[in-house]
Amino acid sequence: MTKTATSDGEMSFASGKILQTVTDGIGVISFNNPEKRNAISLDMWEGLGQSLVHLRDDPAVRVVILRGAGDKAFVSGADISQFEKERHNAKASEEYANRSAAQRALLANYSKPIIASIKGFCLGGGMQIAMSADIRIAAANSQFGIPAAKLGIAYGYDGLRNLVSLVGPSQARLLMYTGMRIDAAEAGRIGLVDRVVPDGDLGSATMEIATTIAGNAPLAVQAAKITIAEVLKDASGRDMDAIRRIGTACMDSEDFREGRRAFMEKRKPRFTGR
Repeated sequence: MTKTATSDGEMSFASGKILQTVTDGIGVISFNNPEKRNAISLDMWEGLGQSLVHLRDDPAVRVVILRGAGDKAFVSGADISQFEKERHNAKASEEYANRSAAQRALLANYSKPIIASIKGFCLGGGMQIAMSADIRIAAANSQFGIPAAKLGIAYGYDGLRNLVSLVGPSQARLLMYTGMRIDAAEAGRIGLVDRVVPDGDLGSATMEIATTIAGNAPLAVQAAKITIAEVLKDASGRDMDAIRRIGTACMDSEDFREGRRAFMEKRKPRFTGR
């Protein structure tokens, strides 16, 4: 897997099917397979992982946006054209899942906030990606669904855990048993997405939230992300030491001192993440 960079700073992975830009502390990853409604292949999973690592390790990046190229889809699911060769039975499906396991784990446990900016189809594997994000903003024309029951596929544990966490077991059963699609308004009503905006406002609405996050103290945002993740775990599995460590780091940080000074001086704080 190789990456390329262009003169305007855009980077590409997976032969151009994963694109990445960085502007003002905001990294944007685009699924760029519009002729297949951004269906995600194994190469794209690997490219996504490369891009996520690159943005994770860039200290200038404070928040990441995931989006789909074009107007038709965020990610319409897995690339079904690969199924006959790579997912034709249980053993092959397990090998397929293992090849993307590291990338899915990276996405699920990412250290920086991720916003899914959703327009058009968000189905199957696309739902898995969107549900792994911290925040989901959807255009009004979006459609959501997990058609596993219509394809004879057992949807994975991690995806179903996220689905149940967001919408509850009853709505999860309805979506999974029927394979039905729902529109953005219904997705917002049941808690699958956090905000629904007019189609033409999706980019600006997403960027407004990302810019606000990028302007806040990175350690404080990280503390919230870590603590919320621990709250969602069973009590027996919570890492309270991790919560205490990030809390101490916040209170001892230069950003905490800067926040206090900026408040007293009635100015916008300039946070550095230290």
